[in-house]
Amino acid sequence: MVKNSFISIFSQEKEKKEENRGSVEFQIFNFTNKIRRLTSHLELHRKDYLSQRGLRKILGKRQRLLAYLSKKNRVHYKQLISRLDIRETKTR
Repeated sequence: MVKNSFISIFSQEKEKKEENRGSVEFQIFNFTNKIRRLTSHLELHRKDYLSQRGLRKILGKRQRLLAYLSKKNRVHYKQLISRLDIRETKTR
């Protein structure tokens, strides 16, 4: 898959920079990886309700982190959105 190779390239870039693993960007990146893995799992196991719940929790965490990043640093937010190939969050 193209996305898996992209994710490995992106993680290698992060390791080269020795980025702080507690940074918002790194946490969003990790949540995106987990979301993609759970999504592929749920395509096979449609009635796995505990995994569905976990997916919803991770989506909420990522959404809150993305909202925080968009308020604090709009440029990093836009770059991260384009690199991870995810949609921009809706504003109220």
